[in-house]
Amino acid sequence: MNATPKSADQNQVIAPGGVIGILGGGQLGRMTAMAAARLGYRVHTFCPDRNAPASHVSWHNTVAAYDNKSALKAFAESVDVVTFEFENIPSATTDYLAALKPTRPKPNVLYLTQERLREKRFLASINVPTTKFLDVGRQEALESAVKALGRPAILKSAEFGYDGKGQVRIDGDMDLFEAWVKMGGEVGILEAYVDFVREISVIVARGPDGSTAIYQPVENQHKNHILDVTMVPARVSQAVAGRAEAIARHIATELELVGLLAVEMFVTHNDEVLVNELAPRPHNSGHWTIDGSVTSQFEQFVRAVCGLPLGSTERHSDAVMKNLIGDDVNGWRELLNDPAVKLHLYGKEEARPGRKMGHYTRLSPKAGIRTGDDRR
Repeated sequence: MNATPKSADQNQVIAPGGVIGILGGGQLGRMTAMAAARLGYRVHTFCPDRNAPASHVSWHNTVAAYDNKSALKAFAESVDVVTFEFENIPSATTDYLAALKPTRPKPNVLYLTQERLREKRFLASINVPTTKFLDVGRQEALESAVKALGRPAILKSAEFGYDGKGQVRIDGDMDLFEAWVKMGGEVGILEAYVDFVREISVIVARGPDGSTAIYQPVENQHKNHILDVTMVPARVSQAVAGRAEAIARHIATELELVGLLAVEMFVTHNDEVLVNELAPRPHNSGHWTIDGSVTSQFEQFVRAVCGLPLGSTERHSDAVMKNLIGDDVNGWRELLNDPAVKLHLYGKEEARPGRKMGHYTRLSPKAGIRTGDDRR
């Protein structure tokens, strides 16, 4: 698709009563639509999947392929601003829409973050510390890359990976041809193994005027490459927390982000903070904010995308968020028997292995530590 050269007004404020167009229809879009409704907005989703979670709570839904130009044109005509709730969208789609309506984040942010090599190179260009990595453009290049970085190492598909998909750990006895086949991509990136103490993430919002609001670092625990538990506050020093927040703000500024950015990081044994991946939209590790923060990440996303003043990120409780993966969702009744549990189900019909079906959050009184509220 060829976008017209003239772009829509990217500084426009979208007042309550307007329509937010969301590319994608998953649970992140669902929770964004619910937050948007509380602020008086309507949501129109664009997604190729019928009965997607966001469609249950949205004002209108378009079911079409992301390269359907006539459907995209009609979608743009019905909304006031465009955003997205996951990265697996052709960048040509956002290029086309950005010529018609304000698109936030801008298409270049999607282009950079949906491909791991582009993302890592961008981070290197702005002096952000990351894991060591090498471009593996073809299978034949894998052997020399492994020799350079050593074993263990992590081979990842450069494009369209999430929840551990397209990732293979290359240990001492792993056959490299087998690793390439398991990775499943046409182009790979090999990353050095990081012996980290813990994984953390920071979510930062940025408005069209450059104002930012940042949530304090949270600690993430994974199971089978899928986020299992998020704890807030993260068990890191104030110095590490401050450094992680500064890195997240720096990346958002350099991207000229308008919207929300989640920055996943490793904390090493000597308190280095290394960026692992970026997600320019609401993030699983921010779900605790629905119940534990003055402003949820989803409301903050709406505020940023619409050009409204950003909300307070103050945490009023400590929190533990746990994902419900696959058949875990069948325990919903027992969870509801616990009055301290806040249960969130996504309305998905089939509980497949590895599929995120919902989450729950437990809150406890805040332990008198810093709130993470930091607006500039």
